[in-house]
Parts: sequence; C-alpha cells; structure tokens
Amino acid sequence: MLSGYRPYLSSEAIHPNTILHSKLEEARHLSIVDQDLEYLSEGLEGRSSNPVAVLFDALLHPDADFGYDYPSILHWKLEQHHYIPHLVLGKGPPGGAWHNMEGSMLTISFGNWMELPGLKFKDWVSSKRRNLKGDRVMPEEIARYYKHYVKVMGLQKNFRENTYITSVSRLYRDQVDNDGQDRDISTQHLQIEKSKFTKRNWEIRGYQRIGDGSHIPFCLFAENVALATGTLDSPGRLEIDGEDFPFVFHSMPEFGAAISKGKLCGKVDPVLIVGSGLTAADAVLCAYNNNVPVIHVFRRRVTDPSLIFKQLPKKLYPEYHKVYHMMCTQSYSLDSNLLSDYTSFPEHHVLSFKSDMKCILQNISGLKKIFKLSAAVVLIGSHPNLSFLKEQGCYLGHNSSQPITCKGNPVEIDAYTYECVKEANLFALGPLVGDNFVRFLKGGALGVTRCLATRQKKKKQHLFVERGGGDGIA
Repeated sequence: MLSGYRPYLSSEAIHPNTILHSKLEEARHLSIVDQDLEYLSEGLEGRSSNPVAVLFDALLHPDADFGYDYPSILHWKLEQHHYIPHLVLGKGPPGGAWHNMEGSMLTISFGNWMELPGLKFKDWVSSKRRNLKGDRVMPEEIARYYKHYVKVMGLQKNFRENTYITSVSRLYRDQVDNDGQDRDISTQHLQIEKSKFTKRNWEIRGYQRIGDGSHIPFCLFAENVALATGTLDSPGRLEIDGEDFPFVFHSMPEFGAAISKGKLCGKVDPVLIVGSGLTAADAVLCAYNNNVPVIHVFRRRVTDPSLIFKQLPKKLYPEYHKVYHMMCTQSYSLDSNLLSDYTSFPEHHVLSFKSDMKCILQNISGLKKIFKLSAAVVLIGSHPNLSFLKEQGCYLGHNSSQPITCKGNPVEIDAYTYECVKEANLFALGPLVGDNFVRFLKGGALGVTRCLATRQKKKKQHLFVERGGGDGIA
C-alpha cells in the first residue's frame, strides 16, 4: 500500500453484510484508504480486538468465520502518485518467521485468509508443483510464497535483507555539549530549526551482514517508523532447574528438525510438550503424525474459556480441534498408565528436569509425578526483541512496567491509525498489537497507510506561498 496499491470496491461486488455494503456504496469512487475507517468498521465483530483489522478482513474474506469461501469484494489498482518513500528492514527474507520453520515435518491447512492481496496462493502453488494434496502445505511453501509476492508485486527495491537494527531514537537533539552530554534543543530554537528536521523525526542505526560474514554499519533518518517485528524473537522459559539440558528445546523449528532427522522416532519414552497455545498444538501434531508418544502438560483447565481453541471455528481449523479433543478426552488419571500415543496433564506444571532425562511434574494439589523422556519442548509464548528502543520498548505497552507480549501486554495504539499512543510518528502492527494471524495483520497496514496518506495530503495543502511586501514564506 505504501508503494501506491489502492483497494476499491469491485463493480459487481455485493457484501453479505448489507449495512457494510450500503456504507461502501456511499463512497464507491474512493479507495478504502481514503475512506473513514471508523465509520466503516462501526458495528463489525470478529476475532481481533482491532476494529480496522476486523473491517479489512471482512472486505478481503467476507464471512470467513462462518466457513464461507466468498471472493474478496475489492480490486486493486497501482496508483504511483500515492507512493510514499519507505524502506523495509529485516533480518531475513520477506516472509519473516515462516522461513524459520523450514525442515519441519508439519503440514498445515492453508486457507485463503493467509494469502496477501493480488496473488492467490492456490494459483501460485499450482504453478510450482503438479498436484495439490487437498489444502495441506508445508511451512516452507508459505515462506516461498511471501518471498515471491514481493517480486511479483514489484516491491523488492524497498526491501533490505540481512539488516540488524541496533537503535531507533528520537531526533530533535542539538550538538553535544562540552561535557559530552546531549542537550535537548530549547523550544524556541526548536521552532526555528523545525523546518530542517521535519522529515528527521527518527534516527535508525544498525548494520547489514554481507556474504563474507562482515558487517556494514548504517545510519538512516526517517519521518515515521512502523514496528512489524512479530513476537517470536525470545522464547518464553519456565525458569526451572535443568531447563538448559540439551534434550530440552524452546522452539518449534528445533523440535521439528529433531523429528525430521529421525532422532526421536522409535523411542519408547515420550516427548514432553509444555504449553496450551497453537505452537504447542503444532508440536503435538508434529509428534503425533510421526508416531512419537506425547506427554502434554499445561497449567489451565481444559474448560478455560481463554484457551485459543475456543476462539477458532472447527470447520476452518480441524487439526487444532483434533488436539483440543485429545486434551479433553485423553487426560492422565491415577488409575491408568500413560496412553500409547498421547496423554494430557491439565492443571500441571514442570518442577524440574534431571540429567538422566527425567522430569518432575506437579498438579494443583501438590501431587508429584516423575517421567522418563526422550525430549522436552517448552512452548509457552515468546517476547519480541525491542532492544533497539528505549526501555526495550516497554513504555509503549498498556502496562509500561512489563515487557511487550502479544496477548498480555501489546503495544498501545490508536485503534484506527495504529500510531503508538505514547510516541508520535511511531506505528506498530501484527503480533505486537495482538494480531497473531496473517488475516488480521493486514488491517494494520491499512490503518498505517491511511494515516500517512492523510498527513501527506495535509502537508501538500500547507505548502503554499504567501506573498507580502516582496517576501515569500513557505
């Protein structure tokens, strides 16, 4: 969208939500970016707490939550006069964390809500392989799709791979004083100098890693910064004894690699999986599909309404509901041994790991159990690495004393512009603001683009010259 792609209501399109459709008809000649997003999203409900995310998902995938596969009601035009200069800096290739899942044995159900506008996944994948086995795809295919998307849409000139950010800091700083300390520019000085600094709100420092392993440092200046880092940088830890033993993993790629290399196949002792989210469910599926027995430990009750499975439609996420069904029906009891393929331990936690590959579990009553393992994988969430921001970015969250997390403490943003409430000209989208699914993070891109385009328009309107007494003032 920053490159100038604009979504319009298609000429024959009729949205199943009649109220939304009548609102769209009122400004059919305008792109969605130029419309009032608050007005359009009013009254809509969906699986995101961000109203623009729900709106954009409703336009791209009408009634997807009811299991319908309706086509998008939008068509896209490239309007190059809307181009906003930008750079996309990332550690790896376009596709982000999907590239870290390569080598995993896991296949997932690819719904059209994971694709990006302008390139249908099914069209792309059918050109890459002869037969689609149902809707099952490997994570690396999704990674390649996102990478290919950047080329197909002509966006690659804006992308810089292998870049590592070390600091993002506010400008409006004067020269260094004699004592070596930065000194804030005085308010009066700021007004005079403001015209020079208008487009230099932020200084971004980092380095780019090149082929021979060496680092090239860089320093950029930007008017706005959008944080789209995801939250997978630092896996959550149990902080218990034995957690650093080599048989304890903390990420799905590590675990998937161990399974794909055959390290766990044929083992009698089970794998311990800790966590009750979707990544833990991925690990359960990965082990289960490869005939590796599982002990699944989580702190919550299976009836806990905040479990993610309660928020996913069965029809759209059958594999996750299969895991949830096993969590509910195959739980451990004192009068039965471990089941051969999968046993759940609701309301349990791990006390410690031992060097002889045993673990000690404890339930809420304090009863302890010891099990011998072939491996353990701890998947209890993760934190983003925002070390390049002041206070590690904590000050941007709803609770500024806690680290940023997708669920518990997302970045606090304006609901319609995605601008950080506590920092002007800084935006955040995706998991940083609680949108973990591809289908919802696209709304963040719409919100940010709408805000920047509106400000750009206002800036152009203010660039007039008043002539008085022969002096021109811009």
